[in-house]
Amino acid sequence: MTRPIARPGGVPPLGSGTKLLYGVGSLSYGIKDAAFRTFLVWYYNQVIGAPVALISGAVFFALLVDAVSDPVVGQLSDRLRTKWGRRHPLMYASALPAAASFLLLWMPPEGLSGTGLFWYVVVVSSLVRTFITFYEIPSSALAPELASDYDERTTLASYRYLFGYLGGYGMAALALFVFLRPTEGYPVGQLNPAGYMTFGIVGAALMLGTVLLSTIGTHNRIPYLSVPEKREGEGVIRTFQHIFRTFRHGGFLAILTFGVMKYTAIGITGALSLYFATYFWGLNAWQVGVLTFEGIVAAGAAFVVGPVLSRRMGKRAGAVALAVAAVLFAMTPFALRFAGAFWPNGHPALLPSLFVFQALYVSCGAASAMLVHSMIGDVVDERAVATGRRAEGLFYAANSLMQKCSSGLGVFAAGLLLAAVGMPEGGRGTPVPPEVIRDLALVYVPTLLVLYCGGAVFLKFYHIDRERQAATRATIEAGAPPVKTTLAS
Repeated sequence: MTRPIARPGGVPPLGSGTKLLYGVGSLSYGIKDAAFRTFLVWYYNQVIGAPVALISGAVFFALLVDAVSDPVVGQLSDRLRTKWGRRHPLMYASALPAAASFLLLWMPPEGLSGTGLFWYVVVVSSLVRTFITFYEIPSSALAPELASDYDERTTLASYRYLFGYLGGYGMAALALFVFLRPTEGYPVGQLNPAGYMTFGIVGAALMLGTVLLSTIGTHNRIPYLSVPEKREGEGVIRTFQHIFRTFRHGGFLAILTFGVMKYTAIGITGALSLYFATYFWGLNAWQVGVLTFEGIVAAGAAFVVGPVLSRRMGKRAGAVALAVAAVLFAMTPFALRFAGAFWPNGHPALLPSLFVFQALYVSCGAASAMLVHSMIGDVVDERAVATGRRAEGLFYAANSLMQKCSSGLGVFAAGLLLAAVGMPEGGRGTPVPPEVIRDLALVYVPTLLVLYCGGAVFLKFYHIDRERQAATRATIEAGAPPVKTTLAS
């Protein structure tokens, strides 16, 4: 165990318990992510019987709502002045409505179809994502102040991503092993509609509990967090001018571009995972459930790998290397299958081999995300020196929007791929011709390669290293203007 890092100005070190509780809240985001990335399109298309273009279009429409709501929540989080600080009131307020709207997502009214179903998915998915944003953005924005050291920030990010992946993959495993078990009426458990209601109930309860636990667990740090300078008469135009000025940082724009492309690729992978598992690899619900444990194994590996690479390679180089490795591991099983060099469906070695490749893919992707999350904290410090304001909420709002691309742009792109290859839209087990799933794999693999590697190229424009970040922190801690924040009394 590493020794807590000393802090200036009488601020107590950040203990392991606080780091742990800070990370626990990401379980809720992981559950939401698993629902949107893996189950939502499948449920409404293959179980309810809705056209895939309708559902993916609804999720993309909700992303447009996020594009407005996320910066607004970020700005509100930066500007709020209460006795509980800037972040915690919003975090407490998000818990119940986020859980309630998540439950509604799995309870579409009986007989609803067409335009009515489209708007139901748009409204409810927008509510889920907006309410979880009221937790996720303020919670993420705590990170740069909870941890100011270059490497400690990566450690804190690793706790956040560890629990995020545990929440997502753990909930998926629970669904496939317990909620979606095969029955006489539904021998393919993934098509059993009753399980999705249970999925919604359990997911909502876990979201409520973990958000409250994490918020309470970091409450004792409120006296040591910054409070914004009171600014009178700043209207909407001035507010948006500040937002655009804040984001004019070359390193951050590089992170943003990389993140949008990478998370879109992750979203495509998640949205198509059940299609490939069921129709390309021929796996049953139990076998698909086994594969979800690769995410849990990968989360533990990334928890170790991320901080190590931060110290040895630096954050940018580590993030690029991990992104390239991730896409190579994701592509390999498909490439080997098309080359006739992979195990046939039903072979005893198929499932273990898929498990290894996917565990490596998720490990690299998660560790890369940890490093990027930490890099944003370093950008926050530089912009604070340049603009005179701490804008963690705004920057992590952009990070939240990047991640939502996985369930917005990613799901939308997956829907386009499914429609392009002619995926049947009848639902409830309509047979899928072998050539359709083969064609899907043939367009999926190059799409993944372009998004991951193309995004990684943009990170060359990010130039904050350990020495530059240390110099920025020294300027801030010396109290040099124009940084205008004070410790809460």
